[in-house]
Amino acid sequence: MERCLADANDSKDGLDFNLMKDYMILNGPQKIAVVVLCTPLGLLSVLENLAVLYLILSSHRLRRKPSYLFIGSLAGADFLASMVFTCIFVNFHVFHGVDSKAVFLLKICSVTMTFTASVGSLLLTAIDRYLCLHHPPAYKALLTQRRALVTLGITWVLSALVSYLPLMGWTCCPSPCSELFPLIPNNYLLGWLLFITTLFSGIIYTYGHVLWKAHQHVASLAEHQERQVPGMARMRLDVRLAKTLGVVLAVLLICWFPVLVLMAYSLFTKLSDQVKKVFTFCCILCLLNSMVNPVIYALRSGEIRSSAHHCLAHWKKYLPGLSPEGKEEAPRSSVTETEVDVKITQ
Repeated sequence: MERCLADANDSKDGLDFNLMKDYMILNGPQKIAVVVLCTPLGLLSVLENLAVLYLILSSHRLRRKPSYLFIGSLAGADFLASMVFTCIFVNFHVFHGVDSKAVFLLKICSVTMTFTASVGSLLLTAIDRYLCLHHPPAYKALLTQRRALVTLGITWVLSALVSYLPLMGWTCCPSPCSELFPLIPNNYLLGWLLFITTLFSGIIYTYGHVLWKAHQHVASLAEHQERQVPGMARMRLDVRLAKTLGVVLAVLLICWFPVLVLMAYSLFTKLSDQVKKVFTFCCILCLLNSMVNPVIYALRSGEIRSSAHHCLAHWKKYLPGLSPEGKEEAPRSSVTETEVDVKITQ
C-alpha cells in the first residue's frame, strides 16, 4: 500500500479509521455472510478441539504417547486459532473495530501465531507417521515422550517468535505496507510466507512419500492377492492409511492454497477491492481447516473413541440414558494409530 500508516500509529485514541477503511471493504450482505459462516464454524471448531484436548489430557495412557502429544498440540493450536480468529475477524470486518497500534498488532500477531503453530503441529504429525511406517523397529527409541515434548516446545517458541516480530517493531514505514494486512510490511509477509511454505513443503513431501509406498503396496497386493506373503498385513495397513492421507493433503490444499497464493500475489501488485474481498472469504477456509483437523486426526482414532467411551461411562450418572455398553469400535483408520502400526510392522 502506497500510503504509510506511521502517522496514525502513534495515536493514543486508536488507529485512524480513514486509513484503516482501505482494509474494511465488505458491504452489508457480505458482512452478514461473514457472520453466518464464521460463527457456526468457529463455535464447532472450538467445541471439537476442546473435546479432543480433554480426551487426551484426561487419559494417562494417551498422554504418554508422542503421537497423541502432537495431536494434542494440534488441537490446542486450532482451539486458540478458532477463538482468536473468529472474534478478531468478525470485529474488524463486520463491526469495524479499531484499536491502538499495540493492541491491533497483538491481535493480528496472535492469529498468525496460532495458525503457524497449527501448521507446525501438522508437520510433526506427518513426521511421526513417516518414522512409524518406515522405521518401525526403531520408532520407540527414536521418538520418546521427552523428545516429543522438546520438539513441541521448540515448535511453539519458534511459531511465537516468527509471528510476534511485527509487535516487536517490524511494521511498515519506511517499508511498504501490505495490501492485505494493516501495519504489516511486505518484507515481513514475504518472510512469513517462506517460513510457512517450508512447513507445508515438509508435510507434502512426507505424506507424499508415504502415499508412494502405499501405491507400491497396492501393486503388490494385486499381484499376490491369491496367496499370503510376508508383510501383507503392513501392505493392507498402508493402503488404508493412503486413503486417509489423501484426504489430509486434499484438505490442506483446499484450505490453505488460495490464501497463500493471494498473499504472494499481493507482494507484486496493487489489489482491487474485489480481490481483497475474495481474500477475506478465503481466510475463512483456514478456520474450516481448524474445524476439520480434529475429525481427520483425532476423532477417527479408536483409542480416542475408547477414551470418550470411558468418559461417558464416568459421567453417565449425570446424563441419564447414555450408556457405553453395546457400542463397537469402528476399524482403526486414523493416521494416529501409531502403537498398533508398530506391532503390525514388527
